[in-house]
Amino acid sequence: MHFDVVIVGGGHGGAQVAISLRTQKFEGSIAIVGDETDLPYDRPPLSKEYFAGEKEFQRILLRPAKYWDERAVTMLLGKRVVSVDPVAHCVATDAGETIGYSKLVWATGGRPRMLPIPGGDLPGVQGVRTRADADAMKAAAESADQIVVIGGGYIGLEAAAVLRKAGKKVVLLEALDRVLARVAGEELSRFYEKEHRDHGVDLRLGVNVEAIEGESHVTGVRLAGGEVIPADLVIVGIGIIPAVEPLVAAGAEGGNGVLVDRYCKTSLPDIYAIGDCAAHENDFADGLVIRLESVQNANDQANVVAKGICGVEAPYHAIPWFWSNQYDLKLQTAGLSTGHDQAILRGDPASHSFSIVYLKAGKVVALDCVNATKDYVQGRMIVTAGLKATAEQLADTDTPLKALLAS
Repeated sequence: MHFDVVIVGGGHGGAQVAISLRTQKFEGSIAIVGDETDLPYDRPPLSKEYFAGEKEFQRILLRPAKYWDERAVTMLLGKRVVSVDPVAHCVATDAGETIGYSKLVWATGGRPRMLPIPGGDLPGVQGVRTRADADAMKAAAESADQIVVIGGGYIGLEAAAVLRKAGKKVVLLEALDRVLARVAGEELSRFYEKEHRDHGVDLRLGVNVEAIEGESHVTGVRLAGGEVIPADLVIVGIGIIPAVEPLVAAGAEGGNGVLVDRYCKTSLPDIYAIGDCAAHENDFADGLVIRLESVQNANDQANVVAKGICGVEAPYHAIPWFWSNQYDLKLQTAGLSTGHDQAILRGDPASHSFSIVYLKAGKVVALDCVNATKDYVQGRMIVTAGLKATAEQLADTDTPLKALLAS
């Protein structure tokens, strides 16, 4: 087999490359090689609406099967790429197939980081990354009495919210001294901690897990101090490991992800990388090399690659944005708050509608908006513009953020 463009990975980024290529009238052959058997689907609902049973799987497909057929995108599903030959311009799959390419796009994302401790691989210890993970988690949760969630990031908090709404007993464990510590300021962390506790989550901070107990199935979680928390199901949400081993083995620069330039090109000829697994210099992180685990990043980088393949090179420059649904709270984030030196509260957290504006050296670099969509939409504009404003101006809810931009 040989294709003009081979896309490894059937998630958001991989699907968007194919979509964007056809939108731009690319007439060459395209194949998506994915290790899952499902067509590309929306992944954020896995820990939200899909897990809660509010959306059926067909409703989270990115495109129906007919779409891919009509656009002549070949789906090679249930196949995992195990090696890359950049000289021969081909990849090999775990089924022993060889697939040639003219351009290769690596969009594999990552796999859930699991606990490297005794019992960490017991049945009933579940990561969240794929539909199969979510299905296993839903099935186990139905009969589980008490569930332990390890990790106070988006995945862990979203899973805890869904489980509490279903009436399950939930203990959430976070090793750091606050939830969302890597992505938000302390004020937002404390707000979400209170919300989860108010909804009945037994949330514990600054705790370390020593082992998972059980023989044929998990029965408990042992903490470093010796306490054992009973558990019928353990959900682990502590990040991902970028799936880049075959590419790095082929000589691509990288470590924690594969390094790409501003056009998403790797150090290997005719090979691009995008999405969660791509380490890149980000303009909204002061030029630091980072990985962004977000749908926005995957889609925007996919469009950069598609344009490049079509002969129009445009560097990646897109404001990062994220969202999370927990209980009746919709969190929308614009920009990156890492390294901020000031946080301005806009509104009253008690009202469940407020924003936190983050500044660095007087410039707005990010916003966290809870049930405040207008602030979020206008906040993206002021972060992109690099607005400088006073704390008093930003805290004044009677003044729309876009008015500050106009002045």
